[in-house]
Amino acid sequence: MAENTNTNLPKTTEEARAKQASQPAQQSPQAQGPLQTDHGTTTIAETVVQKLAGIAAREVPGVYAMGAAGRRALNAISERIPGSQTNVSGGVSVEKGDLQTAIDVSIVVEYGVSIAEVAEDIRRSIIQAVEHGTSLEVIEVNVNVTDVHLPEEDNDDAVSDRSDRLE
Repeated sequence: MAENTNTNLPKTTEEARAKQASQPAQQSPQAQGPLQTDHGTTTIAETVVQKLAGIAAREVPGVYAMGAAGRRALNAISERIPGSQTNVSGGVSVEKGDLQTAIDVSIVVEYGVSIAEVAEDIRRSIIQAVEHGTSLEVIEVNVNVTDVHLPEEDNDDAVSDRSDRLE
């Protein structure tokens, strides 16, 4: 019979137990996060993150509108169609992984507000809404200010609307 040349193998059951007790316990694979559990995996579509971020950004004081001018015009037209839904994700783009997400928002601010303060409030609001709603870690929120809404623009719109009705 060949002699056991592997010195790592225990010779008795007691030695095997002692060796196992001295080594750190190997744990079964743990859940990677709240979305991946032992009982299954939850997936979240990018559109869910977009909507949560869009709603959170719109709630921040000083945000007049979301998106660039073309997107806003398209949204205004589509909202006038009976039965259409408001597009709350306009002006929001998302890159999402299994555990983390990065979000870009385009906004129009109201004249007279501090853009830096509004941007920071948007970041705080989006991070809170998305992390609470999805359990994804928000690694960054980039804010792109595309325009400033002037108070006179409201009066111009009202005059334009009235003149259209008079003709």
